[in-house]
This record gives sequence, C-alpha cells and structure tokens, in this order.
Amino acid sequence: MDITAQELNRATLGRQLLLGREVMEAGEAVRRVVALQAQHAASPYVALWNRLAGFSPAELDDAFARRAVVKATLMRITLHAVHADDYQVFREAMQQTLYASRLGYRFAAAGLTPADGEALVPELLDFADRPRTAAELQAWLEDRVGADKKAGAWWGLKGYAPLLHLPTGGPWSFGTRASFVAARTGPVPTGREPAAEALGQLILRYLKGFGPASVADVAQFAMLPRQPVRQALLSLSDAVEQLRGPDGTVLFDVPDAPRPPADTPAPPRLMAMWDSVLLAHADRSRVIPPDYRRLVIRVNGDVLPTLLVDGRVAGVWRAIDGGIEATAFHDLPRTTWDGLAAEAASLTRLLTGRDTEVYRRYHHWWPKLPEGQVRLLTGRG
Repeated sequence: MDITAQELNRATLGRQLLLGREVMEAGEAVRRVVALQAQHAASPYVALWNRLAGFSPAELDDAFARRAVVKATLMRITLHAVHADDYQVFREAMQQTLYASRLGYRFAAAGLTPADGEALVPELLDFADRPRTAAELQAWLEDRVGADKKAGAWWGLKGYAPLLHLPTGGPWSFGTRASFVAARTGPVPTGREPAAEALGQLILRYLKGFGPASVADVAQFAMLPRQPVRQALLSLSDAVEQLRGPDGTVLFDVPDAPRPPADTPAPPRLMAMWDSVLLAHADRSRVIPPDYRRLVIRVNGDVLPTLLVDGRVAGVWRAIDGGIEATAFHDLPRTTWDGLAAEAASLTRLLTGRDTEVYRRYHHWWPKLPEGQVRLLTGRG
C-alpha cells in the first residue's frame, strides 16, 4: 500500500491530537501522544493546550504532583513527561543508549568507568528513596568518588540512574533547582544490551502516536541504533504492517491505525518549543518544510515555538508586549491570520497568571531570522 506525504502529515497530526482538540484527562492525553518533551518546564503545558479542549494547567500540575505523569531523562537522552505507567518500559528500551551516552564522555573524563556507575546506582537509589535536591545528591556522590570526580559522576548518573524529577513550584511545576526521587517502578535495568521486549513495546507505542514511520524515524525518535530497531520491527511480525512512502521508503504502522484523508482540515496552532511532533521523525519534512528547518531548529538544538498552518510549520511566535508576536515565513491569507489570532487569544489566557513572557530567554534568536510577515496578536479576541 502506498501513502502520500500529505497523508503522512495528516496521520501524524491526527494521532497527536492536532486535527482537533479533544476532551480528555491530562494524564490520558500524555499517554495518547506517547511523550512530551519537557526540558523547558512550560512546554508540556503548551503542548496539551494545543491538543485538549478546555485544558486547565491545574490538571497537569495535579498529575505531576500525584506522579500520574512523571518527568525523567528518556528518549533522545532528554527530559520527557510520560504517563507513569509507561515510564518503566520506556526506560528499559532506552537502556543501551543511556548506558553508552551517560557512562561515557564527562563520566569517563572524570576517571570513572561504566562499572563504577553501575555499582553506584543501587546506593544512589536508596539515598533518593525520598526527595533529594541536586545539591544533596552531589554531596552524597562527593563522599563516595571525591570532589574531583563529583561533577562528572553527577552528569552521568542524573541521566542514567532511574530518577524522576519532582515538582518544585514555579509557574510550570518545575523550577530551576531540580529535585529528584528514585523511580522505584520496577527492576533497575543494567548493562549495555538493548531490552528487546521493551523496545518492541516502545516501537508499537511510537507507531500509534507518530506513525506510519520508517526504521530511521523510530531510531531518531529514541536515539537508538538502527539495527536493533530494524530487528525489533521485524520480530513484531503481524503486529505491524508495511507501507511504501512517497519516496519509496518502507514504512511501518500498526494495523487499522487511523489515517485521515489527505484533504482533512488542519487548524492553525501555536506549538510549544521542542514540541515532539517536530522532532519525532528522521524525515522532518512531514511537518517542517525543508527550507524552514534551519530557521526553527537552531544550531545548538533549540527548537523555536512555531506556527503550524495547514499542518506544517509556517513561522514562529513569541510572547511579548502583552500578546503573541507571530512571524510568518511566507504570506498568509487573512483567514489564516484570523485563526492564529483566535489561538493567540486562547494562549494569552493560558499564560496569564503563569508566565506572560514564556520562552523569553530565547528571544535572542529572533534578530537572526529572515524578514517575514510580523503581527502582534494581542489576545483580546
């Protein structure tokens, strides 16, 4: 079966709840979309606002407080918010990558070996059986590895060990001073071998949330080597089906997954920084036009808040001067601007009382953007 680029776009948007806001509890929405990138504390909130009808940020506050939704280092070795029931299997699937990335580099430069890291984890988790600040955990490590190795040890273990980030207050639950607690959700993964069963489960969840997708797409989403991904996909047998993408690439999907028609309307959206839909595929042209990729994904990895128009990136936005400043990279019709203004009004209401200049530390990128259509959408609509 063949599938077009437009059909791929609509399939992913539909599964990511971006073809129409749905009524759904915040935790269930996080489960449905698989994971929300969370290295900026505001982004999971803006992401759910884009996807849910009547979303109240207090719902996500509560889910984090109850640990129904948890924040931890997972896919792409970065912070994600995931449903608590998914954490263990996602962590096991990421074992190979976390082992290779976090027990090397700065960890190794400090004179520590992977065996040293593995040996420290059980004691570290015992110490973090109740909430601990980063300072407390670093002091604990200093007592065991010495002051000269503390920084490297902490750099590796805070990402490798199964630690959850705990809410510390602030407008978006997590402040700048991190607090941690041991996950204690199941067996602690060890070693450098991929966990085949967990990887298969992660792949199926990924396809349900972002498919259809290629081997390269799955590997990009999790930052895993392609070979174990390919093997896992083949081992799933009848649990997946194959399609042919617009360039002939073999794509995988779960049978009977929704694939909306190519002409399904896609309403405008103001996407969060690092929204997962922009980063979940090796071929990002599914959502980001190739000419705009370097504009919205900066050289250091920052992914700017974007305008999504007819299902694809058309520009960027920032909260400024009491409203939303939208910069379109190409001319947009009046009806599209009207839709974006309505979104800006809703987003302004979300930000009021929380952080009306969200993402302001990233405004330094704006002078580097090309000229475009710029409008201040005041949020009074």
